[in-house]
Amino acid sequence: MSAGDSPIEASVLVPVRNEGRWLRETVPRMLDQRGEGEVEFLFMDGNSTDDTRAILEDIAAGDPRVRVFDNPDGSVPAALNIGLRAARGVYIARMDAHSWYPADYVARGIARLQREDGVVQVTGPAIPRGHGRWSRRVAVALGSPLGQGGSAKWSGESGTGDEEVELDTGVFAGVWRREVLERYGGWDEGWPQNQDAELAARIIADGGRIVCVAGMGAEYAPRDTLAGLWRQYRNFGYYRVKTTRRHPFALRRQHLASVAIVGVAGASVLPVRAVARPARAAAGAYGVALVALSLRARAESVRDTAALPIVFAVMHLSWGVGFLRGCVDFGPPWKALVTAALGRSHLVEDRDQLG
Repeated sequence: MSAGDSPIEASVLVPVRNEGRWLRETVPRMLDQRGEGEVEFLFMDGNSTDDTRAILEDIAAGDPRVRVFDNPDGSVPAALNIGLRAARGVYIARMDAHSWYPADYVARGIARLQREDGVVQVTGPAIPRGHGRWSRRVAVALGSPLGQGGSAKWSGESGTGDEEVELDTGVFAGVWRREVLERYGGWDEGWPQNQDAELAARIIADGGRIVCVAGMGAEYAPRDTLAGLWRQYRNFGYYRVKTTRRHPFALRRQHLASVAIVGVAGASVLPVRAVARPARAAAGAYGVALVALSLRARAESVRDTAALPIVFAVMHLSWGVGFLRGCVDFGPPWKALVTAALGRSHLVEDRDQLG
């Protein structure tokens, strides 16, 4: 289907589950998308137990562009695939219910795809926006290299221009041609987490390019509890193992640092002095580095600055623990580990071999 054959230019897919806290604030921003063609908005509700469904039905009753679907499986990739099958647009955009997107997000993505230079997916930076005590601290951490895991998707401030960087599998939302997503079979539902990275890896392995455009930056609400942050990053690490077993180039050297930190923490409590003593020294150096980088971060208060080492440690340790558990459940991604340790190119050498 060509753009001229469809009255709908783009379909925005939004997975939702218990997002009632955010919807009345974020959905109006989504509906404010402007461009040359019509945009429709598809919300897939994964068995919400709060007022999510009622809010969406109310919005849909007043705006014919909005459609609401059931997602019995409840997972994000299942929701996205339900939306993809129902979409009528030539282009597909993914948005998250607890994020705030610029009004030209879809239009910028479409314009970039239309340049026909091998770019298959267009995204914007994720801009952390704290909304509570711990969320605010996590946002500060994500603005630091120590909290970004080597991914170029994170940004501490909004961009306004067309400046762009090429991404690996560290992506946030995005815009695609619908025919591209259909060719790849959509999102793999075996990835309840990390499904965006897995899809990005398939695109890169096939020779496609992914770019992050500064002006498409969207604000993102981080977790507001340490327990929630731990679960989130543990799941990130866990499913990164599954992703890198299929796509070895999707593991960065920075990922290995989190695993090493867990190893050091474990070794430091062993009753073998020859092992525990150097491990404790390494753990101490890590703690000093956390404090030093926390002091350099732009926190709003002394209390926030004092809490940042805890936030960093939770992010690193939970990711590493999740990764190690993933190695137990899925098997170690040996090729990925060797590739990352050697620091080989994610976007050139490995892509050529796997494509």
